[in-house]
Amino acid sequence: MQTIAPINWIKLAILGVIWGASFMFVTIALEGTGPLFLVATRLCLGAAFLLMIIRAKGVSLPARKGENAGKIWVFILCMALLSNALPFALLSWAQESVASGFAGVCMAVVPLFVLPLAHFLVPGEAMKLRRFIGFVIGSIGVMVLIGPAAFNSTGNELETLARLACVGAACCYALGSICTRLCPDVDRWSLAAATLVVAALIFTPYALIAEGLPQNLTATSVLALLYLGIFPTGVAQILLVQVIRDAGPVFMSLVNYQVPIWSIVFGAVVLLEPLPPSLLLGMGLILGGVALSQLGALRRLFGRGRKTGFIE
Repeated sequence: MQTIAPINWIKLAILGVIWGASFMFVTIALEGTGPLFLVATRLCLGAAFLLMIIRAKGVSLPARKGENAGKIWVFILCMALLSNALPFALLSWAQESVASGFAGVCMAVVPLFVLPLAHFLVPGEAMKLRRFIGFVIGSIGVMVLIGPAAFNSTGNELETLARLACVGAACCYALGSICTRLCPDVDRWSLAAATLVVAALIFTPYALIAEGLPQNLTATSVLALLYLGIFPTGVAQILLVQVIRDAGPVFMSLVNYQVPIWSIVFGAVVLLEPLPPSLLLGMGLILGGVALSQLGALRRLFGRGRKTGFIE
């Protein structure tokens, strides 16, 4: 049975906030750059940030020779492709042809892809009925939150393929989290940095060939890109690796339910976007689904808090 330490709940909450805020910063950054260049810049800045961090910590990238070295780099390549380069490319292409909310719904069902994969591939992550029902309720909550407009047809001739690309991106994220969990033991900072370095090397040439350099990059866009590269890419990558390695991919997938809530909140507070009338109902379903899927972990968490007099 996977033990969920209190610190992992905190890290999960932090990831939800910084990824939720990223949508607002993406909107700002796109005023001066294209979507592919934005993603490439995020990956390059995130990789540079983590390289500086591990250098300061006296940690190097995983060795290329020695016991398990080849296996570790195969997993790093898989993580770079499945958790970064491939889904970013698929979503960047797909969102030109589908309603933006459809991509959000697809990301919300990532946990439902993770569950069967983890059941068969990750020891201690058996798919229980209660957990499955909880994830279904959470996914419905996100659909309610985003609303029926997510499923409206855009009329684009490539819409069907674009929707399949969104589903494919969700599958990539699920497979990427499994790879992160199954990777042989290696320093978490080193693993996170190597993953972003490889992802940047893969995605940046594609972005430059397909889209080229931006022509109207503004100071505001640059500041938004700096935030996107450091926090939801660099910092998030190390937190993602730590949470998956410590608490498992199924627990990590819960972040997909938090992100749309924070995205809507930041959009309303900062960009003055209207709050959807379905916000409270969607949040209720999401929180209820999370509680049901992680009932055992929550009982242990709050049980420990009662015994010690505080919640850790």
